[in-house]
Amino acid sequence: MVRIRLRRVGAKKQPSYRVVVADQRAPRDGRFIEWIGWYNPRTDPPSFKIAGDRALHWLSVGAQPSEAVARLLKKMGLFEQLERVKAGASIEEVMAEMAEAAKAEAEEAMPESKEALPTEAEIEAEEAADDIEEIDEPNEIDETEELDEVEKVSEESDKEEETA
Repeated sequence: MVRIRLRRVGAKKQPSYRVVVADQRAPRDGRFIEWIGWYNPRTDPPSFKIAGDRALHWLSVGAQPSEAVARLLKKMGLFEQLERVKAGASIEEVMAEMAEAAKAEAEEAMPESKEALPTEAEIEAEEAADDIEEIDEPNEIDETEELDEVEKVSEESDKEEETA
């Protein structure tokens, strides 16, 4: 029986996986039929990419996904598309519709994210502008009061010099 499963790659204690189509009897990291994607559990959130058309092809001809791969395929929405392929739709049509839907979803999400959260550069620019405004504001001190204080100080110093 043919399975779609994960093949471990990466250094010791730093696993990453390739999504492969392999014979069920082959060792985990052994011989495989086709490499169709990758999965990296070390990122937050875990990242993966699977060639949807190839996964649909193998699922349509009877390949069974492992539990982990089944979760990934479910996140991609391929099991719903598999039903359409089994009903007679071509894989190319299904993949084109999925791509259009993903593109439309990304376009809808873009304006919301731009308006909702300002970038760090915008925040820093606003703070810098506020600092500049504070510096540019003149001190509102009456010049006549300043002159009176200077005269008083100079008179006091003159008196001290005369007494000395």
